Parts: sequence; C-alpha cells; structure tokens
Amino acid sequence: MALNIKDLKIASPDIGPDGRLDDRHAKDRENVPPMLTISGVPDGTAELALICHDPDAPLPHGFTHWTLYGIPADVTEIGPDADKHFRAGPNNFGGDGYGGPKPPAGHGTHHYYFWVYALSRAIDGTPSREEFLNTYADAVVEQNRVVGIYER
Repeated sequence: MALNIKDLKIASPDIGPDGRLDDRHAKDRENVPPMLTISGVPDGTAELALICHDPDAPLPHGFTHWTLYGIPADVTEIGPDADKHFRAGPNNFGGDGYGGPKPPAGHGTHHYYFWVYALSRAIDGTPSREEFLNTYADAVVEQNRVVGIYER
C-alpha cells in the first residue's frame, strides 16, 4: 500500500491551542468524548474507523481508549454520543466505547492520538485495536490523527 496523507483530515474544537483535553473528557470525570470533525475522505472509501490510543501508557502496546467502527464515509462529525450511532468496540478498560484519559497520577503528560482511518472495505464486528491493525492494514486508503494531551 502506498503512503497517502494528502486529503483526509481530522480536527477537534475540544482540543485547546495548547493541545490539552479538558477535564470533562477524563475517565474519572464526565468521560465525554471530544467532538471530532472529519473532512477530505477519499473517493471509494467504504467506511471510516476511529481509534484513540495512548502510546505513553506504561504498557508494552500502550493503552487503547476508544475503538469505533461502522462510520459511514460521508460522516463529517463524530460527537459525544458517537457510541450510540456507530459500533463501539473494545477499550483497554475492559469495556466497549469511549474511555477517557486516566494516566497514572504523577506519570506526566500523556498523548492521546485520535486516529481516523478511511478503508476500502467494511470492518466485520468490533475488533480490538491490535486485531483491527493486523486484519485491515491492507484496506487503509488513508489515515490521519489529531493529538490531545492530558496529565493528572
């Protein structure tokens, strides 16, 4: 697959100019997903997928906070109620759907990568982040991310 970083964009009005996520997005607060906007979806995209991942977590593969599948290619906003409208997949908290930032106290600033993937084929079910990346890597037409930070 050739690298394509030309068109697909993801942004969030809920991530401040300094990159910080507000406390209301944290797991131990209101646990509300940030608003995300998507544009530039490539022609021929079968569907979109969204993954929020914290590579700073002190675990071998980081920590997955959100997997979301079955997002139609024409969706331009993913709002706080996204888990009700699309297929919420597993997170590393042991549940499904959004689980906000909850870095270990005193562990410093963590980066939360909100990845959007444009796919050439639909995703079956609700795979984990690792299963998704292993199974659908060849179907990724384009991907992009927006990064928020959080510290406790």
